[in-house]
Amino acid sequence: MKRLIYLFSIALLTLSACGPKENTELTEAELIEKAKGIHDRVITLDTHDDINTTNFTTETNYTQRLSSQVNLPKMIEGGLDVAWFIVYTGQGELTEEGYKKAYENADDKFKAIHRLCEEIAPDKIELALTSADVRRIAATGKKVAMIGVENAYPIGTDINRVKEFHDRGARYMSLAHNGHSQLSDSNTGERDSVWLHNGLSDLGRQAIAEMNKWGIMVDLSHPSKAANMEAMRLSKAPVIASHSSARALNDVSRNLDDEQLMMLKENGGVVQTVAFKSYVNTEKNKANSEKVDSVLAEVAKAEGFEIVPRSSMREMSDEAREKYIAGYMAIRDKAKTRIEQEVNPVAPPVNVADFVDHIDYLVEKIGLEHVGISSDFDGGGGVDGWNDASETFNVTLELVKRGYTEEQIAALWSGNLLRVLDEVQEIAKKIQAGEIL
Repeated sequence: MKRLIYLFSIALLTLSACGPKENTELTEAELIEKAKGIHDRVITLDTHDDINTTNFTTETNYTQRLSSQVNLPKMIEGGLDVAWFIVYTGQGELTEEGYKKAYENADDKFKAIHRLCEEIAPDKIELALTSADVRRIAATGKKVAMIGVENAYPIGTDINRVKEFHDRGARYMSLAHNGHSQLSDSNTGERDSVWLHNGLSDLGRQAIAEMNKWGIMVDLSHPSKAANMEAMRLSKAPVIASHSSARALNDVSRNLDDEQLMMLKENGGVVQTVAFKSYVNTEKNKANSEKVDSVLAEVAKAEGFEIVPRSSMREMSDEAREKYIAGYMAIRDKAKTRIEQEVNPVAPPVNVADFVDHIDYLVEKIGLEHVGISSDFDGGGGVDGWNDASETFNVTLELVKRGYTEEQIAALWSGNLLRVLDEVQEIAKKIQAGEIL
């Protein structure tokens, strides 16, 4: 049985500030054996896994080993205990019609997650609302589902929907995605320096207060830097970045720069380092992707399959998109040997070691207690070695190789994030009781 290890002693925090030392005393076999023991004992938690609701039906669902990067068989195989399923809504028009469509999309995803946990597989996975729920469910051997909202666009102009989303299980929410929302500017404004609010809107500021009041963690992944800095100034509770890495190591707008990181540290929050190839190492990923795409094009042509731009997938129906993804994955499987033999030796893919480099940097910069782990699976995430939930153990193995202790690995995988959730929920109770104004 897995258990969450809480050990936030002064000694651990002091060690965290210095960072781990590479583990050179054990053989490869001994490192693997040690890592397996640690991986089995700690609670592994991934804060960002996108979903397609066509995979949440009686006929097709996560009890099956689908092509999705996350599903129950792959979670079991890789020892991933907790998956935060995401109520994601792409940014649309800031009109009543746009808000209506966005709410319908969010409603569909909330219902799908509850359907999985309450109707399809209640014996295999359960929805958690608190850290105590996570520990209780994991102790039974079942997998744990949690809910995050990516883009608060679906609340429209009705601030009461913040509480509604909380009551439906949401435990974090970002105020924007790619494109400015009615609540917040997006990081995408860096492309053209066109901003809608120069940070948060008045409604966005109200949303921060409501999230604090009802116990929803404020998520900094995707909003603009100005919006994030303002959110941290306003929030009465610690915040998170649910899937972002270090901008100092890879200069893309989706990563957090040192100024944001230091403010997050002061806030008491946590950044969930994301295993998204182009956020981890853009240049390395570009070099590999160009050669991989060339091989895939050749294989696809021979198979009579048309590879379309990622943007075109957004125009497909759910059924057509699912069919396309299945076909694309079949092409990748056929091309796997060629990629390994022809591409990877000359243009290596972004891998788990590159990903953990970001964890090392963040631990050194802001302290281990402010760092966590995420994948962005089924939303573009994944690196070589951790490309779906079945490979989750490889992250623990890399951490062990670098000298992280079991207590530190437990904190990175889940302890830090759940500590923030506890604090956010405790502050919410005090706000509701009038103890914090």
